[in-house]
Amino acid sequence: MQLSSELSKTSAAHPRIAFSWAGQSRPSSIPNDRRIIVHFVLNVESWPFDRPMPRELLTAPHGTRHLPDVPNFCWAEYGLRVGLPRILRLFRERGITASVSLNAGVVDAYPACFEAILETGWELIGHGIDQVSMQSAPDERAIVEQSISRLEEASGRKVRGWLSPGLRESYETPDILADRGIDYVCDWGLDDRPSWMSTSGRPLIAMPYSLELNDSVVYAVEKHRSDELFSRLVSTLDCLGAEVGTFGPRVLGIGLHPHLMGVPHRFVFLQRMLDRLTAHKDVDILSGSQIADWFAESQPA
Repeated sequence: MQLSSELSKTSAAHPRIAFSWAGQSRPSSIPNDRRIIVHFVLNVESWPFDRPMPRELLTAPHGTRHLPDVPNFCWAEYGLRVGLPRILRLFRERGITASVSLNAGVVDAYPACFEAILETGWELIGHGIDQVSMQSAPDERAIVEQSISRLEEASGRKVRGWLSPGLRESYETPDILADRGIDYVCDWGLDDRPSWMSTSGRPLIAMPYSLELNDSVVYAVEKHRSDELFSRLVSTLDCLGAEVGTFGPRVLGIGLHPHLMGVPHRFVFLQRMLDRLTAHKDVDILSGSQIADWFAESQPA
């Protein structure tokens, strides 16, 4: 698949997002006078029982994968049954808002989970129908349309953000999202601040989303100790706090999954993360739309 002819003619490193040196330009305002903006993204996903699991905790004996994959399905579903209630309760008790990157399949497969998410009032971010890469979708435009329409129909809310399953895009994904009315996309973690992204139509905002502060990478891929995400957050805040005077406000996207951060031995460190953030004098925790609106107003496309 090819980029549009107009985009493919550019000699830039990436044809959609102009390169920007850190501190080269900065927004003209700071939301709530806090210079470190944290965006929690809670990924709530549907892993169909009759398909290969998107990720494995327990690998198949002799490398031969068969269905059903009971242990890995249970690993994921524990997050919806137990981890999600834990996390929602903790955020509610702390008075903290997150965005929910939601597979539309959750609406019908796990209605109790969907109702609990709606009760929070948190923002919904499109995340496909099930946890399947957009690169393997036979009709990507149809998947985007179906997933966003189902979330909007079931919630009565407009979906403004998108996070592709596994962060995997085709060359056409930004164009499809812009056509559907999406305002920001979380797939491009290439900066500590939002960036404008060119499409064949209206521009999109590339929202910072960290792989280094993402429980899927830290625990499912790199397989670190339970305290690793908390330790990285502490060091990250130290670094960003020292830089904001030079580079301006920074946006820190933190990805969480109920089956990873909602298990008991890691959950205690999520509690410490929230306590550290709420006690920090320079930190503000905002939703994706709040960050997008601030960026668009302070630095128009």
